[in-house]
Amino acid sequence: MSEAKPHRNTIFVEEAVVLSHTAWEGEQYILRLQAPKCAAAAMPGSFVHLSCDPSLPMRRPLSLMRVDPTAGWIEILYKVHGSGLAKLAQAQPGDVLSSLGPIGQGFTPHTARPRTLLIGGGVGIPPMVYLAESLVAGQRTGTAWKPLVLMGSEIPFPFRARPSTSIVPGIPPGTIAAMPLLEEWGVPSRLASLAGYAGCYVGYVTALASEWLAALDDKQRAEVEIFACGPTPMLRAVASVARQFAVPCQVSLEEYMACAVGGCAGCTVRVETPAGPAMKRVCVDGPVFEANSVYPATA
Repeated sequence: MSEAKPHRNTIFVEEAVVLSHTAWEGEQYILRLQAPKCAAAAMPGSFVHLSCDPSLPMRRPLSLMRVDPTAGWIEILYKVHGSGLAKLAQAQPGDVLSSLGPIGQGFTPHTARPRTLLIGGGVGIPPMVYLAESLVAGQRTGTAWKPLVLMGSEIPFPFRARPSTSIVPGIPPGTIAAMPLLEEWGVPSRLASLAGYAGCYVGYVTALASEWLAALDDKQRAEVEIFACGPTPMLRAVASVARQFAVPCQVSLEEYMACAVGGCAGCTVRVETPAGPAMKRVCVDGPVFEANSVYPATA
């Protein structure tokens, strides 16, 4: 008898109904889909492989930003890039899209390090929102998570930023712009950009993270774990910051992929393992990896 596949019965094909589709500046969209099977099995860091239009045979991998397993919906933030997502941007409420998901290994927060630092850049923001909401749910069940979310973007953020009501020691004065949804959940957040947006940290989000980490004492820093998603240069910088402050870090990779279920091996990346370097598939072995394994100090 062959060994059972670890992903069997965990990924579902569904006819997902568009519930809402909101456009934001910078050709960014927030898409909410009725996909109850995906919603019931998803975890922070999961993604879906979504058909963008019946005329296009190839799906697109898109990170989950919010999930409601009770109501059965999933929410995706994406930026138009290429013909597929341009087609997806035309979807209207009531339209049906084929969804394959949830896919991938998600984030694993550790209770020994409750001071979680979530760093999202651009379209890497969605997994950080999902993880933050999950940590808030964990707070309700007694786990003392202390999340802080830092976001960076060089185009307008896909929400109306507002001044934060949360005081965060170590954040530079004047850096007050925050994501309203996170503030409503009681999760402090701060925004960074080089585009000159009001209230944002002027610089890269990784520099803001470094300033916050430097302001902690040794005991506080020993409680920190970093989680990040964004473009490759940002993730390399996050891994470097984590090494500088001796803090564990998990990163979610963004990669082009064809099948998204491990068959084509088109999304492989080199990962350092105890047995030596190996090629791992971002779709099912990831997308979340330990930062040093994909961005070692010598890379």
